[in-house]
Amino acid sequence: MTQTSQASPLSGGESLPIARETADLRATITGWRAEGLRVGLVPTMGALHDGHLSLVRLALQKTDRVVASIFVNPTQFGPDEDFAAYPREEASDAAKLAAAGASLLYTPTVETMYPHGFSTMVTVEGVSRGLCGDRRPGHFQGVATVVTKLLMRCLPDVAVFGEKDYQQLQVLKRLARDLDIPVEILGAPVVREDDGLAMSSRNAYLTTEQRAIAPALNRTLRRVAADILGGAEVSDCLEWGIGELLKDGFSSVDYLELRDSKTLAPLDEAPDGDARLFIAAMLGKVRLIDNIGL
Repeated sequence: MTQTSQASPLSGGESLPIARETADLRATITGWRAEGLRVGLVPTMGALHDGHLSLVRLALQKTDRVVASIFVNPTQFGPDEDFAAYPREEASDAAKLAAAGASLLYTPTVETMYPHGFSTMVTVEGVSRGLCGDRRPGHFQGVATVVTKLLMRCLPDVAVFGEKDYQQLQVLKRLARDLDIPVEILGAPVVREDDGLAMSSRNAYLTTEQRAIAPALNRTLRRVAADILGGAEVSDCLEWGIGELLKDGFSSVDYLELRDSKTLAPLDEAPDGDARLFIAAMLGKVRLIDNIGL
């Protein structure tokens, strides 16, 4: 078995212990629990950037030890999506996680996560409908299933996910509540490049020309939000935003919608309470998403 019984945070320059088997993961966490330590979990698919590392740092504010997982989950990719091409950079990812303060990296294989005969999937109704749920059929079922397995294997006190995938965050909060999983699901603010583009592993797929266009996504989102808050008709603002993105060079817009922040119900008028603007658009073959609160 992999030796993973690290009991204290790593200092600069140390390598990050890696657990590839669930038994090793649980043995390490059991040791931490015996010391009375709180445990955080940061699930990722690797190809890490500063947005992912901010999740580790937030988890460390709430817990004593943080487990980061890297698993490129096949069940959340559609048949025409980039599962095979998705970047896998374990060595550099482990170094980044160690520098951010993680205490353990968990890297299960597909065979470990979905053994022969696996036939149970987790579906969260309601908040998984619309937005990316409609555009990527089966995506949130895959996310909900793999996160349920990670939570049950790790049994963390806190699990942290980024608000860039805001619909996913609401799905996972509902999942934990409905299944009585004793974990606090926390959302971490979107981390952006200097030009406003939300950090994403898929940004690496953009060509130089596309990367110059990409900041228009957030720029347009902020303009639409300002116009709605200024009293303009919601439908007119959304229509303008879609046209602006197409004019700027985006090949298509999956959606630009105003929704309630908690229920994700569509809103036709400027909100009295918390609301968010959601956007997803294609730039060449790269699908970019973003959202901001109103």
